[in-house]
Amino acid sequence: MTTPVPRWPAVFAVTVGIFAIVTVEILPIGLLTPIAAGFGVSAGTAGATMTVPGFVAAVAAPVVTVAAGRIDRRLVLGGLLVLLAAAGFLTAAAPAFWVLLAGRFLVGVVIGGFWSVGAGLAPRLVGTAAAARATSVIFAAVPLGSVLGVPLGTLVGQLAGWRTAFLLLGVLNLGTAVALLLLTPPLPPAEATGVAVLSGLLRRSGVRSGLIVTFLVVLAHFGTYTYLTPLLRDVVRPPVLSGYLLAYGVAGIAGTFLAARYRTGLAPAAAVIAVVVFALPHAGPIGALALLVAWGVAYGAVPAYTQAWFARAAPDAPEAATVLFTASFQVTLSAGALAGGFVVDAVSVPAVMTCGGAVAVLAAAVVSGARRTARGMTTSSSRSRSSAGTGGAGSTQ
Repeated sequence: MTTPVPRWPAVFAVTVGIFAIVTVEILPIGLLTPIAAGFGVSAGTAGATMTVPGFVAAVAAPVVTVAAGRIDRRLVLGGLLVLLAAAGFLTAAAPAFWVLLAGRFLVGVVIGGFWSVGAGLAPRLVGTAAAARATSVIFAAVPLGSVLGVPLGTLVGQLAGWRTAFLLLGVLNLGTAVALLLLTPPLPPAEATGVAVLSGLLRRSGVRSGLIVTFLVVLAHFGTYTYLTPLLRDVVRPPVLSGYLLAYGVAGIAGTFLAARYRTGLAPAAAVIAVVVFALPHAGPIGALALLVAWGVAYGAVPAYTQAWFARAAPDAPEAATVLFTASFQVTLSAGALAGGFVVDAVSVPAVMTCGGAVAVLAAAVVSGARRTARGMTTSSSRSRSSAGTGGAGSTQ
C-alpha cells in the first residue's frame, strides 16, 4: 500500500507517543527508592511497578485491538494517550500503593494497545518505499526513552519529588494526544482484527517461529540487562556509571537505524548479545564500555527486526501481526526480568549473564535455522512452478 502524500509529521507524533510510553513504563527504575519510601514498602514490593505493566500489556494487546473493531486508528491512538495521561495523574496523586498499582495497570493497557496499533503504521503514513526508514524513526523512541526520558524523569524526581515527574509526563501525554489527532490522517482499519484472524495467524509457521525467536532474544536481553547496574558497580566507579549507560543508549539509537539498512541482521544481533553477556563479567573498565556499545547496537535493532519478522509472516494482516508481536514482547520482557531475578538471588549476577548468553546463542541458532527453512521452501516452490510451467518435464529428469 502506498500513500500519495507522505505524512512525516504523523510519524513523528507516533514516535513521541511511543517515547512517552517507554518513559512512563521504565521510569520507576530510576525512582524505585523514593517510591518505596513514600509508601513504606520494600524495594521488592515497589518493583511491582515494573512487572505489572508488562504482563497487563501482553493481555491488552489483543483485547484492546479486537475491542477497537473498525474504529479509526487515529482516534484509538489519541484515546490511549489520554488514558496514559490519566494514569500519570492518578500515579502522581496516589494516596496508597494499591492506587499506584492501579495507575500502572492502566499504563499496561496503553502499552499493549498503542504498540499493537501504532508500531505497524509506517507504510500507511509514508508509503512502502520509505516504510523501513519510518519504522526506524518510530522504533528509535525505545532507546530514546532510556537515554533521555528516564534520566530527565529521574532528575525531576530528585529535584521536585517523584510525583512531580509523573505529573509532568501526564501533561506531555495530553499534548502528544492533541498533536497526534491534528497531524495524523484518518486511518480506518483495512480489516477488523478479530479472534479468528489472530488464531489463524498462529497456524502459520512463520508467525510461530517469530514468537519463538522474540521469546528467546527478549528473554536473553531483559534477563541480563535488568541486572546490568549491579554488575557494573564492581567494574567502574559510581559517578562513571551513568556515562556507560548513556553510551549504551546512544548505541541503541544507532542500532535501530542500522536495522533499516541491513534487513537480515537478527541472527548476528543475537550472537553479539551472547558474546557481550558472556564477556562482561570478565571485562575491565575499557572492555566493559566497548561491550556495552556493541550490546546497544545489537539490541537496538532487535525490536525493528522482530516486528518486521511478523510483518513478513503476515503481510495480509499487518495489525494482527503487530498484536502478536506486542503481546509476545511484553510478556517476555516481564518474564525475563523475573527469571533473571531468581538466578541472581539463587546464584549471582555473573551467573545470570552466563544463562542469558546461552539463551542468546540458542536464539541465533533458531533464527538461522528458520531462515534456512524459509529459503528451502521458497526454492522448492520455485522449482514446482517451473516444473508446472514446462509441462512437468523437470520431474522426469
